[in-house]
Order: sequence, then C-alpha cells, then structure tokens
Amino acid sequence: MLDFYQQLAKTLKNSAVVLATVTSTKGSTPREVGAKMFIDADGKTFGTIGGGAGEARVYQQALQVLQTGKKQFVEIDLSGAPQRETQGVCGGTMQVLLELWSGSENLNLVHQIIDSLTSGRSGTMLTPFNTDEKPYLILETQVIPSLHTTALIEPLLPPPTLLIIGAGHIAVSLAQVGKIAGFQVIVQDDRSDFATKERFPEASLLAQPITSIQEILNKNTNLYVALVTRGYLQDLEALRLLCKYETKYMGMVGSNKRVSTVYNILQNEGYNPEFFHQIYAPIGLDIGALTPEEIAVSICAELIKVRRSGTSP
Repeated sequence: MLDFYQQLAKTLKNSAVVLATVTSTKGSTPREVGAKMFIDADGKTFGTIGGGAGEARVYQQALQVLQTGKKQFVEIDLSGAPQRETQGVCGGTMQVLLELWSGSENLNLVHQIIDSLTSGRSGTMLTPFNTDEKPYLILETQVIPSLHTTALIEPLLPPPTLLIIGAGHIAVSLAQVGKIAGFQVIVQDDRSDFATKERFPEASLLAQPITSIQEILNKNTNLYVALVTRGYLQDLEALRLLCKYETKYMGMVGSNKRVSTVYNILQNEGYNPEFFHQIYAPIGLDIGALTPEEIAVSICAELIKVRRSGTSP
C-alpha cells in the first residue's frame, strides 16, 4: 500500500489520474475491498484490481472519467452467467469506484497518507460515495458506524516489518521477495562487508551486533523476524533477546539437528520450552526448496500464510 501511494504522489505532481477502488464484492473475486489501481493522463496504470476483462472495462471507463471528471461506479460481473456480458468466470461480482484525482488538494491528501503510513501511525481513509464530496483522512481507526452506507471506510495500517537477522545468500533473496510482498525490510548483521546497500538496496541496514535489534523490538508491534544467520551461536544470541517480546512471526533456518541443538542449549539455560513452540523451525513452507532463492520464496510464503491467516499445510 505504501508503494502505491508513493507512486501516486509522484504521478500527481505531473498528471491527473483516475483512482479505481474496489468498494464491494460478492462471491469469489480476484481482489478484495480496498484494492486499487490508477490510470494517468497518458493511459499508464499502476496497481491492479484483478486483471482480465473486468479490469480492461474499468480501464476504458477510467479514460472517460479523465475527460468528464465525474465520479462513477462500474460493476464487474465475474459470474459467467450466460445472460451477462462475459467479464470473467471467478463466480462473483465487484463494484469499482472511479474518481478523478488532480491538483494540490489531492496531492496533499496523498502526502498525509504517506506520512501516516511511514510514521507508524494508524489512520482511516473515508471516500464518500456522493459525487459532491471528496475523500479525506482521519488519524484514528474508529469511525462512525453509519458512515459505511455512504462512504468507503479503509483502515490505513503501517506495513509490517520484516527483520532479517543475518545477511548471507538467503537474506539477499529474502529481502527482495519480502519487499515485493509488502514488508518493510530491515537486515542486521555485524559484518559490515555483508550488510551493505549494494547487497540490500531495498532494505534498512543494521551493520551492528545483534543487540542492536532491541530498539526495533521495543517500538515495533507488527514485526516478523527471520533468523537466517551464519551459525547457531548467532541464533542463540538473537533468541535470548527475542524471547522477551511478542512478534507476529519468528522463524529460524537450519537443519533439524541445528534447531534441536539451539533448543537444548536454551532449555539448559533455564528458558521455558513453551517459547520454542512460537518458532517456525526449520523456517519456510516445505516446498522442496534447495537454492538460497528457493528457500527465500518458501520463507516469504510462510510469512504471507501467517499474515493472511492462510490454511495451507
């Protein structure tokens, strides 16, 4: 979401856009309520509301809105019903709101949204359905319940943070895939020649001892942690810190022998074995991954499963 609004801000500086937002769904649909894309004055798009013939129809309608400036709804029929114009066969329907965004007022709103997301504060975006009313942001997540009949209410939550401990081969690919999946990525490694911008251009870096992660642990409540360290001694040092905090996810790379060695040492030191049940180890979904790149994909798949409450084994 943050990337979307950052790109929207860049585009609005030079061009009007039509913002397309999914406002309601029924049945099986390719995207959820709140999914967005925008179309600029040159016909270029960013984001997606599901692709296919339905998105193509929204695109054509958006070109009209660029000319008229009038807010409108588009219904996308994905039921495959024979009496309807074929737009898809997912099985459901989607309603998409098209609205023209242009000028300093909309640009200022986008900057407010970006500031909210990057500062760690939660907010709520309200988009009135009335053609005469404009969208606005409130910096709280509780809104008047009755508003949902007259406006789209979207919670704006800061993106989750992925803390990668260890900057080896797996970490390089995991940082890339994690960024694509919507995580803010931080990489820690005490080896300054490993934790570099050349290796991790998309990440914030901590080229410091593992103890440096404590500040992140203290202030971040939406944290996912992947231990892909160079050895079990680094795992031990990290877990001694992590056991004091609640995280959304904690995973540790390594063979079953390495994992059991770490657990045995910690248990002998007096750590509660219940803590070990919180750790995904060996890390990643079992997809038969072998290479660092494949292992990174399996880890990110597990991160997404936890984040979205997936049910795959």
